Amino acid sequence: MLELCLAILLTALALTSWGANLLGLPGNWLVTALAAACLWLRPESTITHVAWTALIIILLAALVGELLEFAASALGASRMGGSRRGTALAMVGSIGGAIAGLFFGTLIPIPIVGNLIASLMLGALGAFSGAIVGERWAGKDWDASIQIGNAAFWGRLLGTVAKAVCGTIACAVFVAAVWM
Repeated sequence: MLELCLAILLTALALTSWGANLLGLPGNWLVTALAAACLWLRPESTITHVAWTALIIILLAALVGELLEFAASALGASRMGGSRRGTALAMVGSIGGAIAGLFFGTLIPIPIVGNLIASLMLGALGAFSGAIVGERWAGKDWDASIQIGNAAFWGRLLGTVAKAVCGTIACAVFVAAVWM
C-alpha cells in the first residue's frame, strides 16, 4: 500500500514538474532529479525503483529540451540584432507574463489546461514587451524594437513548446519506470 501511495505521489510530482516548464522553470531537471532519487534511494525490489536506462533517457530528454529552448530564445532576438538589455528584459517579461498567465488562465473555461495555455501565451507576450522596452531603452527606433520583440515572442514560444515536448518524453519515461 505504501508503494502504491509513493508511486502516485511521484507521478503527481513529475506532472507538476512538467507544468513548471511552461513557466520557464527547470521542470525537466526536476523530473531528472526525481528519477535519480528513485534510482539511488529505492531498492531494486520496489516498484518505484528507476533503472539506469530510464534515467539516461530522461537526462538526455532534459538536456535536449534545454538546448532547444536556449537556441530558440537566443536566436530569436539576437538574429534580429537585439541588445543585451533587450534580451534581459525579454527574459524578465517572459517570467512575469508566465506567472501572470497562471492567474489569468482561470478566465479560460478549461480547468488546468486554460492556465497552462495562458501562461505560455502571456510568457511569450512578456518576452515581446520586455524586448521592445529594452531596445527602446537602448536607443533603437520603434520598427527595429518591434521586429526584435516579435522575434523574442516566437523564440520564447517555440523554445518553451520544444522544451515541453522533451519534458513530456522525460515525464512519460519516468512515470512508466515508476509503475512498471
